[in-house]
Amino acid sequence: MFLHSLVRWLVLLSLLYSIFRACKGYFKNLMFSGTDNTVRHWTATISHIQLVLGIVLYSQSPIVKYFWKNFNEAKESFDILFFGMIHMILMLLSITLITIGSAVSKRKLSDKEKFRTMLVYYGIALIIILVAIPWPFSPLANRPYIR
Repeated sequence: MFLHSLVRWLVLLSLLYSIFRACKGYFKNLMFSGTDNTVRHWTATISHIQLVLGIVLYSQSPIVKYFWKNFNEAKESFDILFFGMIHMILMLLSITLITIGSAVSKRKLSDKEKFRTMLVYYGIALIIILVAIPWPFSPLANRPYIR
């Protein structure tokens, strides 16, 4: 569980840093450096590690097991629906966007296009991730910070 929390924060931090570098590079017309390429690559890699850990934890979750065993009942409760399906779908979508953004930006010819592609794909992925997190103040599903 500690490893999952650590990787989760690493994903958010690397995504924020990638977006920062892409924004800076795009608006200041900078060259896409080796550091930018490394940041792009490691953001996607850390995201994939989080995906694997998330799938393992998803398959072991008692809420998810209840959701799939009692689907017709469980889909009536939005909290259970959120953890059983919505959270997973949004997180898979965000990892897919990060992966596509990384692959497409790597293949762009101009530096400005590389930064723009990273900025758009990673930015949309970050928004989706922030929506999918069960924050204590979230209208979708919420959990306290400390359980």
